[in-house]
Amino acid sequence: MTQRCIEIVVGRLVTDEEFRQTFLSDPHRALSELLERGAHLSHAEIAALIATDPSLWDRIAEDVDPRLQKVSLKV
Repeated sequence: MTQRCIEIVVGRLVTDEEFRQTFLSDPHRALSELLERGAHLSHAEIAALIATDPSLWDRIAEDVDPRLQKVSLKV
């Protein structure tokens, strides 16, 4: 089950602008919210996500077709 959760988190990081911004500003809060909603991540997986170069998520998101993106409407 955790591999599927990792795929969901990575997918959200590259396609969901609001989630990505929350993660970049406060990764513990972003992941805690997912865990509260039923995601299953081990401590090692959480640590690995947080340790990943934060600029990676924005770089990948820039290359994803905009039709696959969920844009934040927050100002």
